[in-house]
Amino acid sequence: MSREGIEFVSVNCPYCGESIDLAVDTSVESQRYIEDCQVCCKPMVVSVDVDEQGEPSVNVWSEDGE
Repeated sequence: MSREGIEFVSVNCPYCGESIDLAVDTSVESQRYIEDCQVCCKPMVVSVDVDEQGEPSVNVWSEDGE
């Protein structure tokens, strides 16, 4: 669901495996940041790339790279 450059994307936490929804800003082509899991509160790295159609590709991994 898009709204004003925001797309909600479901991902699985690399620590606890729970499905969580992230609000992604699709007005930015590429971004990388740290966000805490909404379930287990551990920090995960979030990488977002937005294609020409405005569709985000989101990857997450643990802060220690595993």
